[in-house]
Amino acid sequence: MGRNPIYLDHGASTPVHPEVIEAMVPYWTAVYGNPSSSHSFGQSAGEALEDARRQIASLLNATPKEIVFTGCGSESDNMALRGAMFAARNNSKGNHLITSCIEHEAILDTTHQLVEQFDFEATILPVDQNGQISLADVKSAIRPDTVLISIMAANNEIGSHQPIQAIGQLAREQSILFHTDAIQAIANQKWDMATMPIDMLSIAPHKFYGPKGVGVLYIRSGLKIEPTLTGGGQEEGRRSGTVNVPFAVGAAKALEMAMNHLEQRQTHYTTLRDKLIEGILTAVPDECILTGHPTDRLPHHASFAFKNINGNDLLMHLDMAGIAASSGSACKTGDPKPSAILEAIGLDSEWTLGGLRLTVGTQTSEADIHFVIDTIPGIIEKQKKLQALLN
Repeated sequence: MGRNPIYLDHGASTPVHPEVIEAMVPYWTAVYGNPSSSHSFGQSAGEALEDARRQIASLLNATPKEIVFTGCGSESDNMALRGAMFAARNNSKGNHLITSCIEHEAILDTTHQLVEQFDFEATILPVDQNGQISLADVKSAIRPDTVLISIMAANNEIGSHQPIQAIGQLAREQSILFHTDAIQAIANQKWDMATMPIDMLSIAPHKFYGPKGVGVLYIRSGLKIEPTLTGGGQEEGRRSGTVNVPFAVGAAKALEMAMNHLEQRQTHYTTLRDKLIEGILTAVPDECILTGHPTDRLPHHASFAFKNINGNDLLMHLDMAGIAASSGSACKTGDPKPSAILEAIGLDSEWTLGGLRLTVGTQTSEADIHFVIDTIPGIIEKQKKLQALLN
């Protein structure tokens, strides 16, 4: 009898928790009205939506009006950048934004579009060998017309945390807006939006056992952004479109569970993560390096680069062995080009095609980790032999 497949791609998406599904079901079956409708069906749906908003706000120590539901994390990122920059232009407050070279494409592609099609200006900061931003670089990039700084809380591909508290404080001192893409980090720490120097924060519930197809953008009270989706004026005019009530309910439930089980999950994750890192580096000592910061990284995230190995082939062989993994961002899987993130942290070309991300979850066991550690050396050796034959 074969073993069950091992899923180590929780950084891409997680299974929806049964309690989250249970919370959502009534809003597909019994409470199915449009939350904007005035009749009793709509009022019941609207009450559920506002309950979800209040629940998320409470977990972030924010106010309900600061919580905006979107269609996904990428939309939240897009909304933050476009909304802030166009609002600033409309009020003659500036034309420049600062971000980093290792942001998710939802930030970088939006930044490039703002520059190339709408004549905004941007500074894209480098990172060090651990994939982290220098506060001094942020400070030196600030200009009189800087409107917004957007730096992710933790990188999706290599797991490194960024010094968002310090960057946010610097931004606040300079009266500059600060946005953070917290999609990978949100469920791995406590957040206090009443005291943290963050003006906008992006969330995607499917990263922490909630549903796909819903996102959240925290927007600090008093901050006016230009809506990037117009129409019905939902979400107090900030994001038009009928809100997905069951998914909003699921998002709130998933975040509640993440915060209630934070310490338990972190202990489980870090134990398995550290076993993975030590085991793989020991098993393939000359062909593999750890990418990202050795310790200042997401608790569930282990990432590596393999020398002269094609990451796509590695993923295929892992999948054939019953191990689901990623080469980095799920949005980049299948792309044969060198990893821009691995290039950004200074790796030579012999390493930049061989990225591997292994992200553990609540259901991951020590037996799973041991199997992965035992399996990878054989896969690497097999790939090397195949490449030698082709060459």
